[in-house]
Amino acid sequence: MSTVMQRCLALTLAQHSKLLLRKRFLSISHQQSAAMSGLLINQPKYAWLKELGLSENNPGVYNGSWGGSGDVITSYCPANNEPIANVTQATMAEYEETVQKCREAWKVWADIPAPKRGEIVRQIGDALRKKIKVLGSLVSLEMGKIYVEGVGEVQEYVDVCDYAVGLSRMIGGPILPSERPGHALIEQWNPVGLVGIITAFNFPVAVCGWNAAIALTCGDVCLWKGAPTTSLTSVAVTRIVAEVLEQNNLPGAICAMTCGGADIGTAMAKDERVDLLSFTGSTHVGKLVAMMVQERFGRKLLELGGNNAIIVFEDADLNLVVPSAVFASVGTAGQRCTTTRRLMLHESLHDTVVERIAKAYKQVRIGDPWDPTTLYGPLHTKQAVEQYLAAIEQAKQQGGTVVCGGKVMDRPGNYVEPTIITGLAHDAPIVHTETFVPILYVLKFKTEEEAFAWNNEVQQGLSSSIFTKDMGRVFRWLGPKGSDCGIVNVNIPTSGAEIGGAFGGEKHTGGGRESGSDSWKQYMRRSTCTINYSKDLPLAQGIKFE
Repeated sequence: MSTVMQRCLALTLAQHSKLLLRKRFLSISHQQSAAMSGLLINQPKYAWLKELGLSENNPGVYNGSWGGSGDVITSYCPANNEPIANVTQATMAEYEETVQKCREAWKVWADIPAPKRGEIVRQIGDALRKKIKVLGSLVSLEMGKIYVEGVGEVQEYVDVCDYAVGLSRMIGGPILPSERPGHALIEQWNPVGLVGIITAFNFPVAVCGWNAAIALTCGDVCLWKGAPTTSLTSVAVTRIVAEVLEQNNLPGAICAMTCGGADIGTAMAKDERVDLLSFTGSTHVGKLVAMMVQERFGRKLLELGGNNAIIVFEDADLNLVVPSAVFASVGTAGQRCTTTRRLMLHESLHDTVVERIAKAYKQVRIGDPWDPTTLYGPLHTKQAVEQYLAAIEQAKQQGGTVVCGGKVMDRPGNYVEPTIITGLAHDAPIVHTETFVPILYVLKFKTEEEAFAWNNEVQQGLSSSIFTKDMGRVFRWLGPKGSDCGIVNVNIPTSGAEIGGAFGGEKHTGGGRESGSDSWKQYMRRSTCTINYSKDLPLAQGIKFE
């Protein structure tokens, strides 16, 4: 072959290769463009998402500056399983950088007087108030809970901010009487330092707020890892908080965020620089987290599962019982840690209550969660739908009868029918299993002792409630032989806790307490201080050492 022909052939091959590359590039660009156009955020109906600073691709790291160069995850809407937008998660290097910046930021934050820290928290609450409807809409769109619950969840963060502002002027320890003359005995409370916050999908705003508002007031800095499936909400909330910090010329790493999966969560659990790790999630994962934190003798605050019961006695007001049981079992499609999963009915009114509740179930308005008239939305994921079906099958095999519901709904999204199952033994394996879906197991009891024992026989100890008019029974229920749960109610449902009380439970629920009462103590370390202001040196217990 001549040299000229070789050059012509080489030129032709080069042009052909360039053409193929161009076609491939155009194809990829077209695919990416099509994928982008398929995101809900690019549809006019969801243009409001951009009011929260969200875009097609969102950085999943904030530590004073925005970043993220890890895996890209897509957030999906549970009501139709359509993609909303993307978030780029943190790499381990970015996690390391963020922790270092948090530790540096703490040096600034800890020196600020508590009331002035409270003022910053107040501003965070006000900033959330301004975005409460649009942020509540995002929670509804991304998590799947109905719009009013989404807004209510943001309101919880706002309320805890208000609570924390007052707390900022009240934190303190007692002055104790010393047995030695010329001595003062006091308790000094100081911030622990860096608080790691890992939250679950079902409350992607409120649980972060319970922790962050109190921790910030106490003088801690925070590092938040939300659930991967609600990463857009994590980004949106962090943007609101970051803006407040930046307006006050404070380091953004005071309230940092690293979106990620199990790798980031494991790093936080094992990291000795994380002085307190607050984890909200399943009992199974919580146990693993607890062991990792305990291995380094770290502090942990666990908010895990709940197999919650309502007990209805023969003297109960059924006009309170029916709406309470329906709200607590159907609300958030059974995806609250405080959802009622066991309904214990006295044998004298079992059939009547089941009939009334089943009738109410059939009247629950099911639809798009962002429709203001909807009372019941989808499950969060397809995996939850599979768990729902598996639990119903197990219940049937163990002797249960499906009175209402029991099927996957024929519509887009992760919709299932709210379900009532009767006829199971109180200690049936499925009854003792917390399944995060809208299935209510109805049990029939005879005596108070029996009902109290059934309430306490499950592994979890989060929330519990009785319905009765008998005041003696009320105080037995509240007493040492009554409910062993962290939340013990009378004539109200198991869900819907107020922020002013300490929230949390016993046994496999983890033992942690968040939000109100003296929960702030978990975010601080206590020192007992003895000060000798005399010229003598008396020893305690009257010991003489001469």
